[in-house]
Amino acid sequence: MQCHNGHTLCSTCKTRVHNRCPTCRQELGDIRCLALEKIAESLELPCRYISLGCPEIFPYYSKLKHEAICNFRPHNCPYAGSDCSVVGDISYLVTHLRDDHRVDMHSGCTFNHRYVKSNPLEVENATWMLTVFHCFGQYFCLHFEAFQLGMAPVYMAFLRFMGDEREARNYSYSLEVGGNGRKLTFEGSPRSIRDSHKKVRDSHDGLIIYRNMALFFSGGDRKELKLRVTGRIWKEQQNPEGGVCIPNLCS
Repeated sequence: MQCHNGHTLCSTCKTRVHNRCPTCRQELGDIRCLALEKIAESLELPCRYISLGCPEIFPYYSKLKHEAICNFRPHNCPYAGSDCSVVGDISYLVTHLRDDHRVDMHSGCTFNHRYVKSNPLEVENATWMLTVFHCFGQYFCLHFEAFQLGMAPVYMAFLRFMGDEREARNYSYSLEVGGNGRKLTFEGSPRSIRDSHKKVRDSHDGLIIYRNMALFFSGGDRKELKLRVTGRIWKEQQNPEGGVCIPNLCS
C-alpha cells in the first residue's frame, strides 16, 4: 500500500498504524503499490515452517497458500476437555498431554476401557478423560463423550490420529460395545487431529450409542452407565504381489 505522497508499507502494518502513514501522517486509503507487488511476486522465500522440517521454497503468494496447509505446520492440542491453546509438533504435544492434562497413556494396539456415570439421565453433555495410545510408532487419541443428537441423548467414541490426514489413511480401527447378548461395532479410519474434536464429533464419524441402548448394555436397573468399549488399531499394508491392502496387526 502507499499514501498520496508515495510512502509505502504492507497491508499488515497498515492496520497497526491505524490507517495513517507513519512518515507523513496522511491517511493511507487503499492505493496499491503495483511496483512493489511485482517485486514481491518475483521473490522466492522458504516456508515459515523451515525450522520444523519443511524444505519447500515458493514465490511469495504461493508461499502464503502453502503455509496454510503445510504438513509441517504445528498441530493444535487435541485435548477436548477444555479450550487449550497450546500448539506444537507431535512429540511436544504428547509431553504436554501427559504432563499438563494428565491423560491416560497406553502402549499397544488393543484396548478395553470402561466408562461409568452414576447419573446418566441428568447428563446431556459430558467429556470423559482423553486416552492416548502408542503403537506402530504413532500416537492415537480415543475420545468418549455424551451429547444431544437432534432430540436424542447419545454417547460417542472415536479415534483421532496424531499426525496429518495423509498418514491417518494408513491406519484403521474398530470399536465394539455390548451387553445382555447384544453388541454394536464400528470400523473406519482415524481422523487426523488437523480436524478439530468438534468437527469429528459433529460429523458422527465414530461409534454412536443411543442412551437407551447404552443403559441396556449396562444391565442392572438401567440407572447407572457402565459401558465397556473394546477396540483395536491396525496398519494397512500393500500386498506387493496383488496390490491389495492387508492388515498388519500389532502383537
